[in-house]
Amino acid sequence: MFVWKSWLGLGAAIAIALVVALAVIVITAILTRAASRRRKGAQMLLAKARHPYRLLVVDVAVWIAVAFTIPDENWGTISYTTWHGYVHHAFLIVTIAISTWLTAALLGYGLSLAVARYEIGVPDNRVARRAQTQILIVRRLLVVIIVIVGIASVLLTFPEVQALGTSVLASAGVVSIIAGLAAQSTLSNVFAGVQLAFSDAIRVDDVVVVNTEWGRIEEITLTYVVVHIWDDRRLVVPSTYFTSNPFENWTRTSSQLLGEIDFDLDWRVGTAAMRKQLGVILESTSNWDGRTQVLQVTDAVGGFVHVRILVSAKDSPTLFDLRCFVREAMVDWVQQQNPQTMPRTRVSITDDEEKPRKKDAPKTDQIGLFTGDDGEKRASEFTAPVPVVRNTPGGN
Repeated sequence: MFVWKSWLGLGAAIAIALVVALAVIVITAILTRAASRRRKGAQMLLAKARHPYRLLVVDVAVWIAVAFTIPDENWGTISYTTWHGYVHHAFLIVTIAISTWLTAALLGYGLSLAVARYEIGVPDNRVARRAQTQILIVRRLLVVIIVIVGIASVLLTFPEVQALGTSVLASAGVVSIIAGLAAQSTLSNVFAGVQLAFSDAIRVDDVVVVNTEWGRIEEITLTYVVVHIWDDRRLVVPSTYFTSNPFENWTRTSSQLLGEIDFDLDWRVGTAAMRKQLGVILESTSNWDGRTQVLQVTDAVGGFVHVRILVSAKDSPTLFDLRCFVREAMVDWVQQQNPQTMPRTRVSITDDEEKPRKKDAPKTDQIGLFTGDDGEKRASEFTAPVPVVRNTPGGN
């Protein structure tokens, strides 16, 4: 008669458990792939939960086989009761760890389905970006909670930790104060990240200007925000920056934007012809959304006429392309059709050199009593010494 509670029976039971687990995994995979042909979400579930699910099935099957067939024998100096407890404790820890992994994966699957309902690849995607941002923050927060609960569950399987539970709860106030002071910066970033997710200050794919850097919000975590700069750099900013510093959000309420193109032209510019040409240029491009078309002379000092053009587009990248297109087309028009309007710098040259004077002629710029050619002579008549005539004895 075959004895199951023996080492041979244990090996046979584990082999049977592995075969049963493999059969369950194969059947589940077939059903999931069949469902994925009708529903796209099933394939996502298979990708996210495949590995933890398979490990959990194998772990539970082997644990059941070991529990029923493990021999009731001492293992050296260790009694069978003691090492049986060690084996079951190890299986319990592994099961808790895999279950935590599977729960986080299922949570990620469910929230991914929620994110997929909101499409951000459309012009007016403000609501979709807000929903995606909040769902992503909630997912990260719940994953952290699930991991903490899993670790706590593993620790509570040890009798020593359970014994310490009362003292830990008794000193929870002191510990929380110390932990709060030690992790003040981290906790402030975590709270700031949650605040950003639900205050709608920034969202994923928002166009922002941070520290004079223009870019898009690529990722929002619990502690930091990643900004994708226009030149493919990544600016990693703490979450507290967006709650304590001013910044520009170009897509706060809508992705539509206005942009300006400036020109300094000559005073002979014809604004009416230039305004008409602007309409022709805008009608020739699909980047213009048709909302704004303005040409104004905003200044006329310093020898130039300052012309400002305002145009609009559906989003910031399209607006940048539109501004460049209008600037290039208008420069070509000025060069080819109206060259007289190109900016010029006028210089007035005058001859301030002295004319050659006649020989022995007095200087005309001399400051004296009289001016003119005989000024010095006339002045000498008044400034020369006056002769004094004295009467001598016997003189007439």
